[in-house]
Formats: sequence, C-alpha cells, structure tokens
Amino acid sequence: MSWLRNIIILREKLLAEEDVTMGFIEFDLFERGKKRHIKSVHFKERVAQRSLCDNALVPVLSRSLIYDNGASLEGKGISFARSRLKHHLHQYYRRTGGNEGYILLMDFSGYFDNILHEPVYEMLDAAFEDKRIFDLCRQFIEPFGEKSLGIGSQVSQILAVSYRSSIDHYIKEVLRVKEYGCYMDDCYLIHNNKDYLWHCLDKIDGLCKAKGIKLNRKKTQIVKLSRGFPYMKGVYYLTGTGKVIVKPCKTNTAKHRRKLKKMKKFKDAGVIGQDQITCAHNSYRGYILKDYNSHKTVRSMDKLFHELFGYSTLINRKEYF
Repeated sequence: MSWLRNIIILREKLLAEEDVTMGFIEFDLFERGKKRHIKSVHFKERVAQRSLCDNALVPVLSRSLIYDNGASLEGKGISFARSRLKHHLHQYYRRTGGNEGYILLMDFSGYFDNILHEPVYEMLDAAFEDKRIFDLCRQFIEPFGEKSLGIGSQVSQILAVSYRSSIDHYIKEVLRVKEYGCYMDDCYLIHNNKDYLWHCLDKIDGLCKAKGIKLNRKKTQIVKLSRGFPYMKGVYYLTGTGKVIVKPCKTNTAKHRRKLKKMKKFKDAGVIGQDQITCAHNSYRGYILKDYNSHKTVRSMDKLFHELFGYSTLINRKEYF
C-alpha cells in the first residue's frame, strides 16, 4: 500500500545525496555443511541497489569482463559455466588431438570476506565520471567494515565478479591459456603441460595476494583430464574419442537417497502427502537427466522410490530406456 510513497521518499533522498542505507538483517546459512554469515539488506535499500546495478554498474563493469566469466549476469549462470567447460574440453581435444592433458582447478577461500575496499573504489573511480555514482556505491560498501563484501547485496555481486577481472585477462592474454573459465570463486585452466600449469598457479597466486584474496590450497589441484575431475557438483571425463561425459557427484546422489528415506517417515507420520513426494522426485530426475549422463543413477533412484512408496514415478519410457 505504501510503495508509491516509499519510492518518492527514496527518490528525494537520492537526489539530495543523502544516506539510503538501513543496516542489515543478519543470519547464518549452512550450505553443504559450510557455515555462511549472511548480511541481507532491507527491501527499501534493495530497490536503490537494483536501480544502481541495472542502470549503471552492470552495463559499465560487464564490458571489461571476459566472456567465460559466467556469474551474476543476465543470460549466464551455472548452466552457462557448465556448457563453457564442455566447449573448452571439446576445443582442447580438437586442438591437441587427444585427451592427454591436465586441468588446474582453483578455488578461493572466503572470497567475499577478503575483498579489499580500496581496489574496489579505484575500479569504480576509473569506470565512472559521475561522482554521485561513486558516493552511492560507497554507501553500500562501507557498512561491511574495513574489508569484505556481503553475499546478500546485489551491488556486492557485480563488484565481486569485476574485482578479479584483471586476473582473468592476465590468464587469457599474458599466460595465453585459451581453455580458461570461471564461475565466481571456481576456476579452471586446461593445458597439455603440467609444469606450465604449476607456473600459472604461482603467477596467479601472486596476483591474488596483491588483491587480498586467497587460494584454497586444499581444493586447488592439477588433475589428468582422462582420469576425470570434479567441477560444480559434477564429475567430468574427456574420453579418447573426444566425448565429454558428466556424472553427478556421489554426495548429491547420497543426499537425495537420504531425502527420500526422510520423506517416507514424514509420509507415515502424515506430515506430507504422496503428491509432494512425487513432485520432489520428478524434479530431481529432470535436473539429473538434463545436466548429466546419469541414466543408471536415475534407474537406481526410481528403484528406491518404488521400494519406499510402492510405485514408480511417471516417466517417459523412451527417455528411460
């Protein structure tokens, strides 16, 4: 009921260059066993951030991003990042004539938490001549403290993606790694020389330290392409014929098995109905069949579903067999 009045008040504050921040709604989120502290902004502030991103930050900052940066942009995302990895694997096979090569998988430790504010301000100052845009961005950045950007802020998303843009260009243009892609803090480099990938890792590590971000050494590794490697909840294999096979990771499969068994208990207790359970399982099937080579996994899940609930899901027989 108050949306028009709130918009007018927000517009007047922006024109007067007043502070429009309202603090945070803070909570902890556990994702795959990892604790993340979220600082979510209030809805009124989200309106200002949305306008700032759509009309200034994204159109300008996205120009300098490499094409293979797949995060937080319209038309890109997880599916785009996965398709680019497949494309790079096919490209590598055509270029070298085989699957004898290596992939460097990189992951950053606390990426958002370690972003320094001063380089962000320098990036904004170079990108925009209008000081009002710079000052408004500063309003949304400073509340996070001396460093770091919050995961729950839309402004933080595009700034975090752009923060590492110079490193992305260095990999593509100086190190000359053609098969390179990234999705937020997950990155990969494909090359036929393992020693050269170690050299690339040393150079990248030095650039990251200058920006205050840290590589997660436990998750950063070099793997043979023919052996298979994990990336974004999937396991990828480049075969000797150039075919790319993608399998779902075992943790996701085990997670859905546990979920079905829990839903069986909830159904017996009368908490949920069969329609909800069937809908959840069909959603999982559609996701797995679309993104992975996983017909055996789906058959195994359907068998468990049949054992628990007495009948199988409605499936397309051609798709199944």
